[in-house]
Amino acid sequence: MRDGVAASRVGVGDGRFARLLDFLVARFPAVADWPARLARGDVLDADGRPLAGDAPCIAGSLVWYWRDPPPEPRVPFDVEVLHRDEHLVVVDKPHFLPVIPSGRHLRETVLVRLRQQLGIAALAPLHRLDRETAGVLVFTVRAQERGAYHALLRERAVTKVYEAIAPWRGDLALPLVAHHRLEKPHGAGFMQVRVVPGEANSQARVELVERIGDRHALYRLTPRTGRTHQLRVQMNALGLPIIGDRIYPTLWPEPAPGAPPDWSHPLQLLAREIAFADPVTGEQRRFASRRRLALASDSSTA
Repeated sequence: MRDGVAASRVGVGDGRFARLLDFLVARFPAVADWPARLARGDVLDADGRPLAGDAPCIAGSLVWYWRDPPPEPRVPFDVEVLHRDEHLVVVDKPHFLPVIPSGRHLRETVLVRLRQQLGIAALAPLHRLDRETAGVLVFTVRAQERGAYHALLRERAVTKVYEAIAPWRGDLALPLVAHHRLEKPHGAGFMQVRVVPGEANSQARVELVERIGDRHALYRLTPRTGRTHQLRVQMNALGLPIIGDRIYPTLWPEPAPGAPPDWSHPLQLLAREIAFADPVTGEQRRFASRRRLALASDSSTA
């Protein structure tokens, strides 16, 4: 762990290379600075000892290194700690901040910020929120307790409540329970999850909380299942696309390289509450976000 960032690891290859440097160059051809990383001591063996470029390439061994992505723009919103004890850390996640390092996001993530702030190397998320979604997020502190907490999700023993701002539909009878079959397109580059015919594999209760002006409303969403983008896809399928959604119903183009980030139109989806019986302490746990969804004005969004 360095500055809250965990090292990555790679299994050394099949014996084709005599030197470690030759293996790394072949395994990661897009990385041009392996000699400099090795010289700095930024490549380690399984015991944490720095490796030199001419170190023998031992098939089956593990090598650890740190990713070195391009500079990331600072997400100008704070992570608020709602609760902390020896078992759990619960935070109020802002919009636009990813939960864990992935792709071009490394340091500007909730996990890395918390590791830097709290100094807990073993911290790990109990569940996930999309980068665009704000709200309550739970992390486990002890690795040996992680399995017990994750079992709650497998057994659907966690209650989650979300809020969303979406168009108002007077012809839609609410509350209702939405059932859809959701499918990810094949390929690692998928973005839009699809609603397809077949037996439903996702379920969520949708309730009206209040009208907002003439065109929008605040909804309470209680998912029974937890599939990728589930609430966003299901709301869109009901004719209620969530305001600020850059994927549903239309995939927005990526900003031009080097363009400054636009923080002005967050997805109007908030993880409001999470509750469960703690499998370690036996307590009834309930945590709620302090954030509020808000539109600048009813006429500012279409």
